[in-house]
Amino acid sequence: MLKPKTYHIALGSNKDDKFRNLQAAVNAIYVRVGNVKLISKVYKSPAFGFESDDFFNCCLVLESYLKPQKVLDILLEIETSLGRIRTTQNTYEARTIDLDIVFAEDDIINTKTLQVPHPEMSKRKFVLLPLNDIASKVKHPKSDKEVSVLLDECNDESVLEPIKIWLKNPSKQYNFSKYNYIAIEGNIGAGKTSLAAKMAYDFNAKLILERFADNPFLPKFYEDANRYAFTLEMSFLADRYQQFSDDLSQLDLFKDFIVSDYDVFKSLIFSKITLNDDEFSLYRKLFYLMYKDIAKPELYVYLYQNTERLQQNIKKRGRDYEQNIADDYLEKINTGYLDFLKTQKDFKVKIIDVSDRDFVENRKDYLWVLSEICGC
Repeated sequence: MLKPKTYHIALGSNKDDKFRNLQAAVNAIYVRVGNVKLISKVYKSPAFGFESDDFFNCCLVLESYLKPQKVLDILLEIETSLGRIRTTQNTYEARTIDLDIVFAEDDIINTKTLQVPHPEMSKRKFVLLPLNDIASKVKHPKSDKEVSVLLDECNDESVLEPIKIWLKNPSKQYNFSKYNYIAIEGNIGAGKTSLAAKMAYDFNAKLILERFADNPFLPKFYEDANRYAFTLEMSFLADRYQQFSDDLSQLDLFKDFIVSDYDVFKSLIFSKITLNDDEFSLYRKLFYLMYKDIAKPELYVYLYQNTERLQQNIKKRGRDYEQNIADDYLEKINTGYLDFLKTQKDFKVKIIDVSDRDFVENRKDYLWVLSEICGC
């Protein structure tokens, strides 16, 4: 999974309800651009370069999969949506909201519409002071000086006053740390790995991913299911047992919870479909002997997608051995999962229909799924 790019964004407002404008901008950035990791204090500062009301200024750390120009385009749209009207005059002016990209990691960009690092940042205390709160050790990619050094060297003598109200980070509305272990499940191509990985990255969770790619029997099974079904399911049984025994027993003090892209009971669901009755009877006995002491998830999330959408996803990710999976097989798996979940009383179950959602490419859909999972 690709890592998002880290941006540092400066925010300012000196019209109407200034604090409310900043909070609205933070919320919009979170919904439309990416994950807000840190927010500085808010500082009251005098208008810079012109006579006007005092500003409220802050900075935030943002992680986004979008490219810098796209981030800028959306920031400008957010400014407009919050009431900023840009004039053609090349002068400073009062504004409802002002949003600037200060850093985009080590990128140096100089186009007609975008200059990164921000060319005036080193001269402006109202940028450097809040930036120092959240990124004191980050280096300017041109001068190679840390933000704390740039602040010390800044000649701006403006007096800034921290206000005693903190902006709220929108990500805090999603509270997953109340769970020790969340399992994300779904059919082939439902997106469970993508969702688990995004959640782990955004919410500081330990990630457990199924090691299916290392199973040499999987391609053979899709070529000759009758011949390789029992061998495949037994190899999965052993591998999943080893992985869960290792990963669930190793506490990580620096992570808030565990999220996995599968649950051990998928072994029973798939084996019931692929094995004949005698093989399944033996398999089930072995399963319960091995898994009786394995921890169960407190929250079990099942991502439901209809068969047509599953086939689209399977074709899109392009694994050769999956390209001829029959609709009937996918429908049996969906039925197997849903029948299994109806009988479960040991953990909380959430079934989420994502057939019309694209939580990988569409951030609003991703946030919708998060809301469905945490019930917020």
